[in-house]
Amino acid sequence: MPKFTLSLSALAGATLIAGAAMAHHGWSWAEADQIDLTGTITAISFAPPHPTLELETAEGPWRIELGNPNQTQRSGFVEGIATVGDEITVRGNRSLDPDEKRLKAVRVIVEGTNYDIYPSRIVTN
Repeated sequence: MPKFTLSLSALAGATLIAGAAMAHHGWSWAEADQIDLTGTITAISFAPPHPTLELETAEGPWRIELGNPNQTQRSGFVEGIATVGDEITVRGNRSLDPDEKRLKAVRVIVEGTNYDIYPSRIVTN
């Protein structure tokens, strides 16, 4: 009986961790409407779990979250496409928290080239 209890506890713990991971990777923290932001890259990282950009815009600094590394790479947005100091535009869904300048990017535009990270989520006007 103790083995069964331990296994049940382990399963419950794994379920909680998986749920937290899904919540982190979901879109529940972001608005449904999309915006375009243009600015200058001040930092860039392609490290897991999600590549990120720090962007200086007319509204101040923004944190831009991209897809997971493989997804971002499949879009063609890879190291060397854009670097610190480059001006880019990103389209995506901003945080529901109006005080948080964070955006989940669906598209990155560098020198007129679109890198569609989440093609099925792109809303065009």
